[in-house]
Amino acid sequence: MNIYKIVGLIGVLLAVVAAFVTVPYAAPLIAIAGAVVGVSVVGEHHVRVIVSALALHVLANSFDGIPAVGAYITALLGNFGVLAAGAALLIIVRNMYERMKP
Repeated sequence: MNIYKIVGLIGVLLAVVAAFVTVPYAAPLIAIAGAVVGVSVVGEHHVRVIVSALALHVLANSFDGIPAVGAYITALLGNFGVLAAGAALLIIVRNMYERMKP
């Protein structure tokens, strides 16, 4: 198990815990964990990560109307969206850097 998988698991664990209890600075910590995971994403998976981040962000609020558990599902999917967004942002910035360097 490498450092990227460990940080990814910590990010998932933090996303789950933050969906049920208040964790100070949860969103930035989850996004940083996602960025660390984004370093290890291979080229053929870049589009999947970016589309997953967008889909999770857009669809997270769809479950808010479910009584009793909707808010928790929305928070959980939103946190997973933040994790994927951190990875997607790093992938996009890294690709821009690779295109701009001489």
